[in-house]
Amino acid sequence: MPDTPVPTGVLRATPTGPRPGQEHVAQPLDDGDLGAVDAVVTTSAPVGFWREAWRGMRRRPLFWASAVLIVTALLVAAFPGLFTSIDPRTCALSDALTAPRAGHPFGFDRQGCDIYSRTMYGARASVTVALLTTGIVVLVGTLTGALAGYFGGWADTVLARLTDIFFAIPLVLAAIVIMSLARDRTALTVALVLASFGWPPIARIARGTVMSVKNNEFVTAARSLGMGRGGILLRHVLPNSAAPIIVYATVALGTFIVAEATLSFLGIGLPPATVSWGGDISQAQGAIRTNPEILLYPAGALALTVLGFVMMGDVVRDALDPKARTR
Repeated sequence: MPDTPVPTGVLRATPTGPRPGQEHVAQPLDDGDLGAVDAVVTTSAPVGFWREAWRGMRRRPLFWASAVLIVTALLVAAFPGLFTSIDPRTCALSDALTAPRAGHPFGFDRQGCDIYSRTMYGARASVTVALLTTGIVVLVGTLTGALAGYFGGWADTVLARLTDIFFAIPLVLAAIVIMSLARDRTALTVALVLASFGWPPIARIARGTVMSVKNNEFVTAARSLGMGRGGILLRHVLPNSAAPIIVYATVALGTFIVAEATLSFLGIGLPPATVSWGGDISQAQGAIRTNPEILLYPAGALALTVLGFVMMGDVVRDALDPKARTR
């Protein structure tokens, strides 16, 4: 039977399979086809949550600015000898309030101590106390909030009421009262006092996050496979609740640096023999009208360090918040 003529403007459908009586032979893919398939698979692969967050952070100039401030503060706190060779406790009254000169770029304070050296070494006390306090707060607050949110019932009631009691006590005021009674005022003592009243906020964050995560489908699947409640909490719930805890911990580092400086400024924090920004600011307040630069340097170092952690907290919050990434 002859082929029916196709009207003009109409495309004939061409069969793609083999014709009757012919066998279909699979043709091997050449290198170009394999590269195209590999490109399709690579581009369509899902990106992990943390990798996507890192991509979002490193594209922001605010992240790099805060990272420079934080890394500089950590390096100065860990290795102050790399930035100055002068002992911050070596003072001479003959150099009191002397202007800057070679080897002493910031000049001297009222006791004849090198301001630059004391500013460098002062970072160690403040950063050490902040890191210790943040570590204790994250551990205690996360544990308390996770247990309350995951198990619920009477455990949630007891831990929630305990959190409310500590949450009602002002952090700095409670630290002032406790430190005024303490005999041994070391960095660990200050960190323990600040952590004793600084864990309730992170406990509330952990509790709310765990309560929302524990009802997800992957938790139900793990429970149906016979995994215990403790294993589900450690392997599934807590890792998926870490984002808001990390955000709070980043900002809390700056908060605890300020808290330590406040206690040292009031004379009830670290002992006077310990070089700290708060102690130097307290010593410089008497000469603020005649020599304001004595106060400027330790206060400026404190402000830049806190600013770095606060800005980093904002960047991390925007990167780990799905709503912020969508916006």
